[in-house]
Amino acid sequence: MSPDLEIRSARSLAPAERAELFNAAYEGYLVPFHVDEATLAFMDDAFDLDLDASRIAFRGGAPVGLGNLGVRGEDAWIGGVGVVAGTRRSGIGEALMLALHEEARERGVRRVWLEVIVENRGAFALYEKLGYRTVRDVEVWSLPTAEDEDAHETRDISADEAQARIRELGSEREPWQRADGTLAHYADARGLATDTGAGAAVYRQPGENVQLVQYAGEPKPLLRTLRALGRVSVLNLPEDDAAAPVLRELGGSVFVRQHEMLLDL
Repeated sequence: MSPDLEIRSARSLAPAERAELFNAAYEGYLVPFHVDEATLAFMDDAFDLDLDASRIAFRGGAPVGLGNLGVRGEDAWIGGVGVVAGTRRSGIGEALMLALHEEARERGVRRVWLEVIVENRGAFALYEKLGYRTVRDVEVWSLPTAEDEDAHETRDISADEAQARIRELGSEREPWQRADGTLAHYADARGLATDTGAGAAVYRQPGENVQLVQYAGEPKPLLRTLRALGRVSVLNLPEDDAAAPVLRELGGSVFVRQHEMLLDL
């Protein structure tokens, strides 16, 4: 690590300063991303970002990079690592990652997860260098809103009931942002079930758009109901998931593909 580079806790910055650094660090990113204090606070809460474990990089006293670490028991998640323009490709990203790994070890973490956009080859190469391996590829989907006369094959249920039904139906491990630990923070979560009992979903509608958080079973009736409520987004759906061809059939599209990666500490 460069002698003029200092790594400190994320608590070294006030929330407004941290949001400003986040935006500077993601300037020119493959997918435009902007946060304010409220958005950052939401992310901290929903994704269990540990501010004591998360790191800020300083060079010459000025913040030049950040790395967020979410912690849930023996699992951790890299919730964003970025370096401000003008200081990139100088080892700051790697220094932040190594610092996050050390913080994770101190907290008894055994597995560290992350997602990286497929086209972000530089970051992917760094993660492989650090020992990460690709577990699966996941996709971010968008399904346009549409009225559907036949979208009457579902009924509203509570989020808790829907989640219990999802467990009964069986589903594979959810990525961090859609996992049970994240869902537990959503006070506005709603549930949906098919009339036949063959499918269930948990979703949110914080605005005009709908976010499908979890589902299991038959996806088509669930998606047809949800798209009548607004544009549907599905974050990090495994590429081979049964919902993928249904989303495509209904007019949905993928706008981001990512590698989900894992490091065993």
